[in-house]
Amino acid sequence: MDEEDCCMKKEAQSSFQSENLDSSTSFMHESDGLEGAEKHGDLGDMTFYMTNYIKDAMKMMFIMRSHHMLTDVILEVESELFYAHKVILAAASPYFKAMFTGGLKESEMSRVKLQGVCPTTMARLMYFMYTGQIRVTENTVCPLLSAATMFQVSNVIDACCVFLERQLDPTNAIGIANFAEQHGCQNLYQKANQFIVQHFSQICQEEEFLQLSAIQLISLVRKDELNVQEEREVYNAVLKWVKYNEEARGSKMEHILHAVRCQYLTPNFLREQMKNCDVLKKVPACREYLAQIFKDLTLHKKPVVKERTPNTRRVIYIAGGFLRHSLDILEGYNVDEKTWAQHTKLIVPRSGLGGAFLKGMFYAVGGRNNTPDSRYDSDWVDRYNPVTDQWRACSPMSVPRNRVGVAVMDGLLYAVGGSAGAEYHNSVECYDPDHDTWTNVKPMHIKRLGVGAAVVNRLLYAIGGFDGTNRLNSVECYHPENDEWTMVSSMQCSRSGAGVASLGQYIYVVGGYDGTRQLNSVERYDTEKDTWEHVSNVTIARSALSVTVLDGKLYAMGGYDGEHFLNIVEIYDPAKDTWEKGVPMTSGRSGHASAVSYHQCPIHCDHLDHNMSLEKPPS
Repeated sequence: MDEEDCCMKKEAQSSFQSENLDSSTSFMHESDGLEGAEKHGDLGDMTFYMTNYIKDAMKMMFIMRSHHMLTDVILEVESELFYAHKVILAAASPYFKAMFTGGLKESEMSRVKLQGVCPTTMARLMYFMYTGQIRVTENTVCPLLSAATMFQVSNVIDACCVFLERQLDPTNAIGIANFAEQHGCQNLYQKANQFIVQHFSQICQEEEFLQLSAIQLISLVRKDELNVQEEREVYNAVLKWVKYNEEARGSKMEHILHAVRCQYLTPNFLREQMKNCDVLKKVPACREYLAQIFKDLTLHKKPVVKERTPNTRRVIYIAGGFLRHSLDILEGYNVDEKTWAQHTKLIVPRSGLGGAFLKGMFYAVGGRNNTPDSRYDSDWVDRYNPVTDQWRACSPMSVPRNRVGVAVMDGLLYAVGGSAGAEYHNSVECYDPDHDTWTNVKPMHIKRLGVGAAVVNRLLYAIGGFDGTNRLNSVECYHPENDEWTMVSSMQCSRSGAGVASLGQYIYVVGGYDGTRQLNSVERYDTEKDTWEHVSNVTIARSALSVTVLDGKLYAMGGYDGEHFLNIVEIYDPAKDTWEKGVPMTSGRSGHASAVSYHQCPIHCDHLDHNMSLEKPPS
């Protein structure tokens, strides 16, 4: 070992580390402070990596700067002077590198005056350049980011962006997005806009929202992924924005209104707005536009714009069911992760219940509590909040309804048919979640137990079922405008207990029971042509299954095949007319309810839970 090697070994008693960059041997010397070394061939050739060298060197440079030792430039910021080393500034900042090495006059100057930055911020940046440390606070982040952007100090830019991203809140998200755009922080700008879209219902209540330009507002409300429970939230937000400065903004209402998906407002809401809204009265073109939409809705025309698709967690919820007795379980299937999870149990075990999502809440409607201790049909309605993972009781229906059909139309929950003991219902009632009230509508022509319910273009369809004597193939259609039921084309096969769901212009009817056997046949109804046709069968004949729709596909889950309660999940792709197996449920069951949740934002549910009493089981 020569003299240089001996000297290196003596000086390496401080912390250092080897990096095994190739197949060379690496070994440890913990007792003498050597964290690692890389051996090349034999002990006569080793490479050492000193972990503290750069840190210690920069610490010494910082001390030297503090004592004006070997500094070769003075930065003048307002009335303060900063002594520095050009090489450090150039290494930390492309701005200073260009200044001192690019042939500019500043490269020969020993004193340079800087504009556009305050002394306090410059001191923080200088401290970072010499130490690699930067403290960011709510008060310093904006001037720091502006200065770091000007001097192109990318590490400080990144630190400020991370800080602002973690500070995102409904009160500041729009301001952060604007600030990020001004300073070219594209990643932060995207994160802030994602936050705005995700929390629109809260953000539109804030002052920043009212300061948006018309162009910014239109760009925002046009987004497909805007996370709202109903389009009325978007309409009301736009109206609030206009009213904030009606004199200047009233003339822009027509253009902005076309960005709102008014085809998904309810006719009752449109009627009320056209009658009472002062802003609309001053802009006849807006009233005419809404009047045409109102006409199209009441004529049940297919919307020309698609529904919004929030980029939120999609979960299929399954509640209750029967397996030797009525179940109280609630499970959620995360479609993206392909996993099942348990959630808070139903207040009362139930099978034969209906289920639907409405304004961010999962509703469990009716059913039967069939347990060893009790057996009764239920008029109960419970509401589950996915955000809080809690159930609350709602106002009960006018009568118990077991094996009830449930669907959502115009922001109301419809309960169709069902039975109370030996009494079969043709009655129908609808629930208003804003007022927690049930209202009876016109009864169906036929009593129906185990009926399927679906909505297409604001028309409610009641499909099949059992009238107490026969399984039915008949179908009725409810028109909310005149509160009337009309008969439409019948199915090709009589069935009750089928899984029913709408997808596009079609209503799919899966499986069921025809009075002698369980069915594996599937047929669909074309609401535009009033015709039925068969599509591919499910693999296992079953009844009392549930069917729901997600991403343009049908999910047929569980059911009873005549001997066994099934946990099978099959997924239908209408484009290919094929079924494939999905992730099975955690256990077999029949008579359960299912529905899909797209939206999960706490503010949506607060007004519904307000004034609602805690649950207690029926006496």
